Amino acid sequence: MSSTVQTPRTASRVRSTSESTVELELNLDGTGASRIDTSVPFFDHMLTAFAKHSLTDLTVRASGDTHIDAHHTVEDVSIVLGQAIREALGDKSGISRYGDALVPLDEALAQAVVDISGRPYLVHTGEPAGFEHHLIGGHFTGSLVRHAFEAITFNAGLTVHVRVLGGRDPHHIAEAEFKAFARAFREAKSLDPLVDGIPSTKGAL
Repeated sequence: MSSTVQTPRTASRVRSTSESTVELELNLDGTGASRIDTSVPFFDHMLTAFAKHSLTDLTVRASGDTHIDAHHTVEDVSIVLGQAIREALGDKSGISRYGDALVPLDEALAQAVVDISGRPYLVHTGEPAGFEHHLIGGHFTGSLVRHAFEAITFNAGLTVHVRVLGGRDPHHIAEAEFKAFARAFREAKSLDPLVDGIPSTKGAL
C-alpha cells in the first residue's frame, strides 16, 4: 500500500491570444463546485456538468471573438482545461488510471472510457448524421463537441474513447457525452489506496 503523502492536485492557468482570453483554476479533489463564464452559454452548461460529475472544482472566465464564431473560445478554453488537468495530475502516482462510464439522458446514451496514459488519443464515434451542423443553444455547433474533446485529450495527455450509442435530440446527445466523459475521468483520476506508486509497468505515465 502506498505511503506517499498526497500533494494538492490543483492548477491555475491563463492563456491570452488575439482571439480569446482564458483564466482557469481547478482542483481535482473537489466536490464539483463550479463558476463558469466562457461567453458561450451552452459550453458553460457542458463545463458545469463536467465539473459536477467528475467531482472537479472548476472556475473558468473567458472572453473571445464570439461575434465571429464560438469556435475560438471553445477551443482555447478546452486547451487550457487540458493543460490544467495535466499539471494537476502531477506524476500520476496512486491514481486508478482507468475509468469507464455509460450515461443516459432521456433517449440519448453515451459511453466514455478514459486512460490517464500520457499518450494523447481520441476515438469519437456514433454521433448521428448532421449532428455536427446543428446549432445548440443558438451558436454552439455540434461539431464543437468533438473539437472540445480533441483539445482536452491532446493537452491533458489522455486516451479517450467516446461512443454515442443512441439519441435524437442534439442537446441530450452532447450532454450525455460530456457527462460520460466526466464520470469516466472521475474514476480514472481517483486515488486508489492499493496502488503503490505510478500504475504502469514502465514506471512513468
